Amino acid sequence: MTAKTSSTNTMHIGELAERTGLSLRTIRHYDDVGLLPATARTEGGFRVFSEEDFERLMVIKQMKPLGFSLDEMTEILTLLAGPEGAAPEQSEVLAGFLDRAVHQRAKMARNLAQADEFIERLSRLP
Repeated sequence: MTAKTSSTNTMHIGELAERTGLSLRTIRHYDDVGLLPATARTEGGFRVFSEEDFERLMVIKQMKPLGFSLDEMTEILTLLAGPEGAAPEQSEVLAGFLDRAVHQRAKMARNLAQADEFIERLSRLP
């Protein structure tokens, strides 16, 4: 292996895809845009990911339905990886992202409730 690590706790992209429920294409895209760079590459050029990459990808997966852009996700991940006790301006940025996430989640909950009402209506039909 080359690049960042030669740890034994690594996995190829297929295992990462299986563990996260994401497609190979999505994971490759996140690597290509720098959101989830592979920890290493084999001598044959295959991507190798670590357990930390898995955790990062799970955070990305949580952010995606909330409508954050790739740039925003990168910024959030950088802020989350920073030292404890973020600077005041970083705390303000995180608070803004939190407000947006809460607002988007509430919107999603309203949409889900509407879908449930519609399903209930359909289930009452003869």
